Amino acid sequence: MAAGSSNYWEDLRKQARQLENELDLKLVSFSKLCTSYSGARDGRRDSSDTTPLLNGSSQDRMFETMAVEIEQLLGKLTGINDKMAEYTNSAGVPSLNAALMHTLQRHRDILQDYTHEFHKTKANFLAIRERENLLGSVRKDIESYKSGSGVNNRRTELFLKEHEHLRNSDRLIEETISIAMATKENMTSQRGMLKSIQSKMNTLANRFPAVNSLIQRINLRKRRDSLILGGVIGVCTILLLLYAFH
Repeated sequence: MAAGSSNYWEDLRKQARQLENELDLKLVSFSKLCTSYSGARDGRRDSSDTTPLLNGSSQDRMFETMAVEIEQLLGKLTGINDKMAEYTNSAGVPSLNAALMHTLQRHRDILQDYTHEFHKTKANFLAIRERENLLGSVRKDIESYKSGSGVNNRRTELFLKEHEHLRNSDRLIEETISIAMATKENMTSQRGMLKSIQSKMNTLANRFPAVNSLIQRINLRKRRDSLILGGVIGVCTILLLLYAFH
């Protein structure tokens, strides 16, 4: 019975590793596809705005196909992890359960990393495609206007302003990131200075124990005076209340 359970667990681990290897290769290809898509669009933008987007359409279809395949692999790997979790819950062997849980957690972390990487790459691809489609539409309208196709001047001006707005937004984002990095470095430097000051204060306190003792006695006397004053005020208040009600 134990041998059969062990074989079942090893089979699940083997399936999980196989799916993880396939996902790793798929995600690398998926990332390269997104990078080449952006590079191809940039190349067409620099060479000619009227070049047909056949290559882009082919890459779009490849993107959809690879996205479906990766989602299917992620679903299968999720199912394997669920089976491994069920096995660890029903193993009933305390001495081995900790090791099994550690292995299961490692596979879960790998699944989480792959899922995050997939969604991040997919979102970047969709953002690039949406931006390129928008800019492509703007360029087409500009070319139509230049060739005398009768595009409305007002519409073209609006598209040109939108294009310039997008470029300014990208520039502002880069500047904001630079400011944030500089602020982070400044705060790190200030934290180091505060730690140094605190260390020096502690050193002074240890070096002059008489001063530290005097400060403590002053604080104790202040606290005692506050208690006495509070007691006097309380007694007076009670006497006034008794006098008022009688």
